[in-house]
Amino acid sequence: MIKCYTQSSYPGKALNFYVNMRSESHLLDNYTYPFVLKACGVLTGLVEGREIHGEVVKRGFWSDVFVVNGLIGMYGKCGDMASARFVFDGSEIKDLVSWNMMLGLCVQSGDIGAAQKMFDEMPEKNVISWSIMIDGFGKKVGDVTNARVLFDCMPIKDMVSWNSMIDAYAKIGKVMAARQLFDEMPEKNVISWSIMIDGYAQHGKPKEALNLFRQMLCQGGRPDMVSVMGAISACSQLGALDQGRWIHMYMKRTKITMDILVQTALMDMYMKCGSLDEARRIFYSMPKKTVVSYNVMIVGLGINGFGEEALECFAQMERKGIPKDDLIFLGVLTACSHAGLVTEGFHIFERMKKDYRVEPKVEHYNCLVDLLARAGQLEQALNVIESMPMRPNSALWGTLLLACRTHRNVALAEFVVERLVELKADNSGVYVLLSNIYADVGMWDDALRIRQLIRDRKMKKETGSSVIEVDGNIKEFVSGEINHVWSQELHSIVQSFLRMSIS
Repeated sequence: MIKCYTQSSYPGKALNFYVNMRSESHLLDNYTYPFVLKACGVLTGLVEGREIHGEVVKRGFWSDVFVVNGLIGMYGKCGDMASARFVFDGSEIKDLVSWNMMLGLCVQSGDIGAAQKMFDEMPEKNVISWSIMIDGFGKKVGDVTNARVLFDCMPIKDMVSWNSMIDAYAKIGKVMAARQLFDEMPEKNVISWSIMIDGYAQHGKPKEALNLFRQMLCQGGRPDMVSVMGAISACSQLGALDQGRWIHMYMKRTKITMDILVQTALMDMYMKCGSLDEARRIFYSMPKKTVVSYNVMIVGLGINGFGEEALECFAQMERKGIPKDDLIFLGVLTACSHAGLVTEGFHIFERMKKDYRVEPKVEHYNCLVDLLARAGQLEQALNVIESMPMRPNSALWGTLLLACRTHRNVALAEFVVERLVELKADNSGVYVLLSNIYADVGMWDDALRIRQLIRDRKMKKETGSSVIEVDGNIKEFVSGEINHVWSQELHSIVQSFLRMSIS
């Protein structure tokens, strides 16, 4: 019964059963103790675990390797590394499981040095030992160089080790290296596909993420939650509404579980693609909503011009007593900014600290500056920047500079550019924007002077591009591109529009 309860979702009942056995003077054996210790670990019951440890020693089971492993696992789950190490070092009988458990605990605690020492001392290693170390170097400390050395030295590589190495590359944004390994894999499982799809989506490669998602489906793979979330995120980044809808329908058709995370991701995708009705349907059909769900709804409504509805959503949170964090305030301030609700946004900002005890961060000040700047209140926006308790960053000054162009305020733009240069911001983008501001107000000599400065200093501006979805396919167009397969047709259409506008 103890084993059944421990392996099910009722570890508490396993402990109760153990207590009852003791009260009735039933003696446990070396087969039962590991399951009781496992239940203590699941419940992080350190006090109970220590009592059982004492009983184990008293009853002479200290020399049983299964009991020893149970103690190491229990202390590890309860976060007591010192006791886990004490048990490991004090045991004369250790098997490969004991070594791997202790190795894993060293990695989990972030002590990669101790893990390396233990790995080197291991009398024997298996594929699990190697995978633990690859995981430790790659994902815990971001050292993919050492992780790759270990991976290449592995005598036998299994699916787990391949996935661990690919994940290590993907986690730090080295998606090309991850893809190279992915393509070299002798065999792939759904985890392999999911790691790669999510890696692309998380590091600004949405087109590649969607292409790989389609490739997985074509090869008969069944997506899991991670790959689906990655594909939905890619659709959000690209504004690919048709593909996003198709993925949503595919999930319904194949009965993939749509938990609160997936529902929130779908809602975010529909909002970013401008399909508010579909986003609203998901939001209001959700049996349970998290702070993140509300935040996505509030930001989406605000960006799409439904500021009043966004504020009503925020008020709904207040009525339901849902706790609000700094992200919610970031969301509602963003909504007010895009909807032009200056008074309401300022009021919410003031209430953050006073009513909710949420300390405004630089991102909240950025929203407030954006709110005022969009409304043309540039001097007030400058006052906010100069009076804030922390040092303003380049994002804040950049927000104000963009507003200077919108409202053609040359003097303030020059002042802001000086601040940005002091912060060593992206000078090429800053100077290009200043040149455009000069050009907008007819100050051509100054505009040309700044352009010449950009050339003299050999500054490079990142090439602009646009992405559109046509018949479910993603098309990307780069500024100034002349080698595109449709370049001639596109230029002809633009010329036709220009002639029509002139006539």
